[in-house]
Amino acid sequence: MAEKIGRVPVREQDPKVRARNFEEVCFGYNESEALLEASRCLNCRNPRCVQHCPVGIRIPEFIAQVKAGEFDAAARVIARDSSLPAVCGRVCPQETQCEGSCILGVKGEPVAIGKLERFVADRSRERGGVPVEKAEPNGIKVAVVGSGPSGLACASDLAKLGYDVTIFEVLHKAGGVLQYGIPEFRLPKERVVEPEIAQVKALGVTIETDVVVGRTITVDELLDREGFKAVFIGSGAGLPRFMNIPGESLNGVFSANEFLTRSNLMKAYDPQSDTPIFVGKHVVVVGGGNVAMDAARTALRLGSEVTIVYRRTEKELPARAEEVHHAKEEGIDFRMLTNPVEVLGDEKGWVRALRCIRMELGDPDASGRRSPVPVAGSEFEVPADCVIMALGTSPNPLIAGTTKGLETERHGCIVADESGATTRPGVFAGGDAVTGAATVILAMGAGRRAAKAIDTYLRSV
Repeated sequence: MAEKIGRVPVREQDPKVRARNFEEVCFGYNESEALLEASRCLNCRNPRCVQHCPVGIRIPEFIAQVKAGEFDAAARVIARDSSLPAVCGRVCPQETQCEGSCILGVKGEPVAIGKLERFVADRSRERGGVPVEKAEPNGIKVAVVGSGPSGLACASDLAKLGYDVTIFEVLHKAGGVLQYGIPEFRLPKERVVEPEIAQVKALGVTIETDVVVGRTITVDELLDREGFKAVFIGSGAGLPRFMNIPGESLNGVFSANEFLTRSNLMKAYDPQSDTPIFVGKHVVVVGGGNVAMDAARTALRLGSEVTIVYRRTEKELPARAEEVHHAKEEGIDFRMLTNPVEVLGDEKGWVRALRCIRMELGDPDASGRRSPVPVAGSEFEVPADCVIMALGTSPNPLIAGTTKGLETERHGCIVADESGATTRPGVFAGGDAVTGAATVILAMGAGRRAAKAIDTYLRSV
């Protein structure tokens, strides 16, 4: 049966229509589509998909429930291991994880695990959610710094174990990158993100916003004065990187972080919002990752013509294939093997163009990718009145710099072992604060491992 049925396609907005609105691109499966797609699963005895899921969702088990039409049971299976199923069903890179290991993908198309997870999560949310089992409260206080994916995952697991968990969030809304980084058309905030955060709070987790750990209060004070027995740092990596080329200080040059935060968290895309955002007629986005795609597609929806420049070829683009495909469909221009060397300005100090040089691929570097090499004499200009740098991020040094005994490595990432334990007893860390910018699901996996390690630690002290 599974071999005879092709992967059920997902309905989407027409590219020409969606390129001018902020509504969700993909519509997801309806019930009949989900039942048909679930019927493709072979329910393998040795499910490689589970092994390649960073949070260990019991994938064949929940798909079997979908296949049987037991959608609430499917939601309960997912809820054992994931606190953000509707988020993960939308933004996880399933193609390199669970779906990438699906046996059906060897000779055909893998099961659409992510789309099935989204269907189950959305249906469950629309019907009020499913109850989650938790232990009796033990009265032991644990602090979590940051309400992004790693912090929410860690807090959820600890709350289920009976701990009294408080999350401290620097911004005025919880969610971290889910709120400020991922655009509305990929991840609706009021309809998806906020209800899933509400589910975490329903477990008994307290979230305090507008708290700058390292300024308002320090990790040392949380442990020594406020009665917390352990702290998990899931503060992410919000410090943007730049190229350090001439002209980066001109008006009209932004980091992707600032641009997306204004648009997403502060709703600058909404004409009724009082948060201003500058978008020129010709926007150039520098970078090839998911953040670059998000910034480019946001600028497009705000009315700009958008070009992405990337110093390697399309084959090396680190962004999800789905996001690249959507960006191309929407009319974004990709210029591969192109690297900026200078931002050019006008007499008033505003961007007027981006000077670039053509590249070619040389020998592989330490990562195994062929290194881009400039082609002499090949410089040219790309018209632009706005340049968005999407070159990755690093952890903010504030927390590490105000915590005794907490070591960091040369890029500013907190040093932690696989369990999340840091060099300071009682302090654990995970997600982008440890690895640098990565994916939502990897951060969640780190949060779950840290919760387990915190439980073991607190039982031993």
